Amino acid sequence: MLDNYLIVAKQVLILFILIGVGVICAKAKLLTREAVKSLANVVLIFATPCVIIRSFAQDPTPERLQNLGYAALASLGVHLLGIGLVHLLIRDKDRARRCVLQYGAVFSNAGYMALPLQQAILGNDGVFYGSVYVAVFNLVMWTYGVAIMSGGAKSLSPRKILLNPGVIGVVLGLAVLFFFGSEFNGDALPLLYAPINHIANLNTPLPMLIIGFYLANAPIMKALKDKSSYLTIVLRLAVIPLLSLGGLWLCGLRGTVLVSVVIGASAPVATATTMLATRYERDTDLSVNIVVLSTLLSILTMPLIVGLAQTL
Repeated sequence: MLDNYLIVAKQVLILFILIGVGVICAKAKLLTREAVKSLANVVLIFATPCVIIRSFAQDPTPERLQNLGYAALASLGVHLLGIGLVHLLIRDKDRARRCVLQYGAVFSNAGYMALPLQQAILGNDGVFYGSVYVAVFNLVMWTYGVAIMSGGAKSLSPRKILLNPGVIGVVLGLAVLFFFGSEFNGDALPLLYAPINHIANLNTPLPMLIIGFYLANAPIMKALKDKSSYLTIVLRLAVIPLLSLGGLWLCGLRGTVLVSVVIGASAPVATATTMLATRYERDTDLSVNIVVLSTLLSILTMPLIVGLAQTL
């Protein structure tokens, strides 16, 4: 257990060092809010799909395909669990605050925080199954997430549901898996794989710089005094991942698939919370507070939960 904790803690500390660089860039005025928005678009539209495509460059063995289905079902179950819990437990009278608190509890920073940890701890197989979590995240985000932030299902459209970067990345990744397999990352297709690999490598540093920027500009003292945000943070960092771990273990899920899904479930509040809060004119200050606090506290919770998942 201690060895598992140290491995995870080391990876989280590396990410927080990168976040520290983002804080320095913000304080030195090297990053602006407009630049951060542009970097977020680069990560969302290009880097994350490339990570997914790269992770699918493996031999499509029957076992791997079977586990892919298990990962998809497990990831959907985690999100449905979160949705059920937030509607039972989070009842803030202010709608602008309530939708932010509910969204923050359901959606984790699976693309920004989980994929780097899955790569470091589990290798390509971990990212392979973790990419499925990201795909399910995107599907639920562009349906339930948009509905809860915008105030109704009228904001949804088939185009938004199907043509988002996460789903597109999985579709292209599956094409790579079935048509090329492990040959994609070898010498057979270097002109395709090399650019995808370079862009995918941006998925760790750029998100950490973005988080650091928001951390440098966040009203920390105000966040610490906002008691209602603690319920969201506890749900996101402890209750949902632990219940997910227990439920998936009881369902018979084991090994890399279990640990990969739990890493995604244990990540802090998604930075997309602030992006959607801004777009739909919700409580943006609250969204920044829960993102920042949960990210800081995740250095304590993620190693423990992921280490427990590895032990089981």
